[in-house]
Amino acid sequence: MEYVYATLLLHKLGKQVTEENLKKVIEVTGTKADEAQIKSLIASLNGVDIDKTMAETAMMTAAPATQAAPKAEEKKEEKKAEEAAEGLSALFG
Repeated sequence: MEYVYATLLLHKLGKQVTEENLKKVIEVTGTKADEAQIKSLIASLNGVDIDKTMAETAMMTAAPATQAAPKAEEKKEEKKAEEAAEGLSALFG
């Protein structure tokens, strides 16, 4: 995960995300850089627009929050229906 954080840090600072820069960021933290992980990450980022990916991810995480609101309303309606049924049962027995 620290490799992803290092990538995001480099990107945020406007630095080029390269093997050399990632290795420097990781080693500054006092951790030994794993060359294989760095190479794999750089290869997987080839052609990826980090800004676009982050924007899409933010939209995807916001979408479920809008869907959660109707479920809360449904529970309130169900509770009202149950309360109404309890009231009727008190009248009839």
